[in-house]
Amino acid sequence: MASTVFSAAFRFPFVTRRLFDTAPRVRFCHSTIRSAHSTIRFAHRRRRFTTASSSMSQQQTGDIVDASSNDENSAKNPDDVVVQYVVLRRDLIDSWPLGSVVTQGCHASVAAIWSFKDDPVTLHYCDPQHIDSMHKVTLEVKGETQMMNLSEKLKLGGISHKLWMEQPENIPTCIATKPYPKSQVSSFFKKLQLCK
Repeated sequence: MASTVFSAAFRFPFVTRRLFDTAPRVRFCHSTIRSAHSTIRFAHRRRRFTTASSSMSQQQTGDIVDASSNDENSAKNPDDVVVQYVVLRRDLIDSWPLGSVVTQGCHASVAAIWSFKDDPVTLHYCDPQHIDSMHKVTLEVKGETQMMNLSEKLKLGGISHKLWMEQPENIPTCIATKPYPKSQVSSFFKKLQLCK
């Protein structure tokens, strides 16, 4: 069954079904909105372009770096664990309340997932069959300079990620990658320490 998001008076289950195995793919998104007085059900057709059919190269939107054209080999090894990397700043861990720092990681993680929601690896990672076995690796860097350097390194390496900027202060607090096979991205993070 689909995941459900509960709000005060609404329920939004989203069910996605694949109709074709070849590109381009067409998906139907069914949604139900329920309130105390009525139920509305609707469906719409959405065409999704795969990396083979898309001429889209690496682009940056705000602080989201999309390098989806580099994901052609992502699903070739089924034994490779799909993982999302989350990198926090040690200086903030030492000076901010723990809950605030954890929240920054959550913001970045959700933003990265949502930004790349149509990516095949992200769809696999968030699939209802795999939702209870997600893998995340939480690492740390010393401060803002190292955070910005890592973001630049990931950008140059073609790794799609989200650099979370806390507003209104405009402080870079966290980086989260989109889900990737571990073998494809682990080399970018090998010098970082686990967040403790």
